[in-house]
Amino acid sequence: MDWPARMAQGEVLDAQGRALAADAPCIPGLVLWYWRSLPPEARVPFELALLHRDEHLVVVDKPHFLAAIPGGRYLQETALVRLRRLLGNDDLVALHRLDRETAGVLLFSAQPATRNAYHGLLREQRMHKVYEAVAPWREDLALPLTARHRLQDLPDARHLPVRVIAGEPNAQTRVELLRRLGQRDLAGEPALAHYRLTPLTGRRHQLRVQLDALGLSIVGDRIYPRLWPEAAADAPPDYTQPLQLLAREVAFTDPLSGAPRHFVSARRLALTEGG
Repeated sequence: MDWPARMAQGEVLDAQGRALAADAPCIPGLVLWYWRSLPPEARVPFELALLHRDEHLVVVDKPHFLAAIPGGRYLQETALVRLRRLLGNDDLVALHRLDRETAGVLLFSAQPATRNAYHGLLREQRMHKVYEAVAPWREDLALPLTARHRLQDLPDARHLPVRVIAGEPNAQTRVELLRRLGQRDLAGEPALAHYRLTPLTGRRHQLRVQLDALGLSIVGDRIYPRLWPEAAADAPPDYTQPLQLLAREVAFTDPLSGAPRHFVSARRLALTEGG
């Protein structure tokens, strides 16, 4: 939709929330509000599972391919919007992030009055998280180990969003082997393994970047070690190769009641099934 049509339909507002006419004078410094026009979103054919709900906290088990919060081309098909509609609560806010490609435990604050108390757990690193991943097996890598790297966010979306650089480590993850998942096949593809990942810090894409730096790029990762082109907006969704990364559990002491909290995903990584 072009701008004259938007304005004719009252979809461009001034700072006071009044619809702006197409012939309104252009005043330097004028603040305008408008909404992006997005193409219809295909429904992600996987459902949220509700793990916990009380007046302060909501916890879900998020599927692969469902974005946690609105952003980019995803608005309606997000965990936040689905949950607000399901529970009839527009005050819901995600307490942390999971990538769209990652499944597992995701926490939401249910009301503004107590939100900061739960955010404090994250700021002070008092929330224990455990992930699982499927990645190549490296016989020469002694496990368990604690990966320590310095990560740098990159603003240029044409390149990798995060990279490892030299310097004092600002990201730490405990990496443990759960089990091997077979031998190298006849085509020469590397054997895989099932790993437990315990982040000791909380940086953007930390697990994906650190495993890639160890030569253990997570199966299905379309960003690390190389950025794949994003599918065209009108291309049919492809749900056949989910990222093999799962937020398995989250544990903490509730800042309001002092009670222990422990939430566990019931999902399984596809490549760990069958033995």
